[in-house]
Amino acid sequence: MFDTVAIVGATGAVGRIILQLLEQRNFEANNFRFLASKRSAGTTLTFQGKEYTIEELTHDAFAGCDLVIASTPDDTAAEYLPSAVKAGATVIDESGYWRMNDDVALVVPEINPEAALNAKGIIASPNCSTTQMVVALKALYDVSPVKRVIVSTYQATSGAGVQGNEDLIEGSKARLAGEDYEYKVFQHPIAFNAIPQIGSRKHEGYTSEEMKMVYETRKILGDPNIQVNPTCVRIPVWNCHSESITVETESPITPEQAREAFAAFPGIEVIDDLDASQYPMPSNCTESDAVYVGRIRRDLSHPNGLTFWCVSDNLRKGAATNAVQIAELLSKHRQPAS
Repeated sequence: MFDTVAIVGATGAVGRIILQLLEQRNFEANNFRFLASKRSAGTTLTFQGKEYTIEELTHDAFAGCDLVIASTPDDTAAEYLPSAVKAGATVIDESGYWRMNDDVALVVPEINPEAALNAKGIIASPNCSTTQMVVALKALYDVSPVKRVIVSTYQATSGAGVQGNEDLIEGSKARLAGEDYEYKVFQHPIAFNAIPQIGSRKHEGYTSEEMKMVYETRKILGDPNIQVNPTCVRIPVWNCHSESITVETESPITPEQAREAFAAFPGIEVIDDLDASQYPMPSNCTESDAVYVGRIRRDLSHPNGLTFWCVSDNLRKGAATNAVQIAELLSKHRQPAS
């Protein structure tokens, strides 16, 4: 058990879910502290039946903390988290800033828990679209190593924050009423539309979101030779990211073998009955911590190929839940103070 745990960004969308999960899962520590921007400092929140005053995030705010869970923008993580490490804390970071740093562990507890347990300083939680995919890939990788992945994502507006969902709601109302709406987050209308760009232009016309899936997948699975070809699309869905994934493995995996592997893997739920129209959808997977898999079938174009559909709550397993699971893992293996 940790002595003092600090939650950074506790008032944000993911931060609020982190607090809910810590309460629901009875995460224990002797002391909790809550840090946020100067704008939120001084306000109060209730956690585990006790009222706390939110403190301002400063470089000196981490004194006495031995665990920090941070959900902040990249620039905030870059500026402040080294101060937490300097103060002696282990840091679980939700931002994208530290993920590909060679000295930082990138962790999904179902896949590489040893990376968290051996880490010093900052432990990064992956991008939401990567997280659900690698959980599913790992189940297959344990049957036969994965050589190549083709993935198309269908990502919810909640992945763009609270304002992303506001754009979806207000933009849809305006469109139905025949009125104009000025979008705050998206460069194009998201209502009744699909936008095939998430992030900025990067390598050979791929976006930053797409390249995260390439690099993070290799790092988490510990295999630099996996080839990943991603296309990331924003769609007018409130919550949960969906992914169409085609995998080439070294040896063939039948759909029946894949279903067994998925069903046996921790954190995966299989919903796969096409005749009964049963498969994962954002509407039946939201507010869940699982990764859902369905539409499991043979790839008609390759003898070693398998295709499936994957859905997960991007705010939970894709962000808050993964961070809390890392914290639980560390707490379980923490050596008592001498």
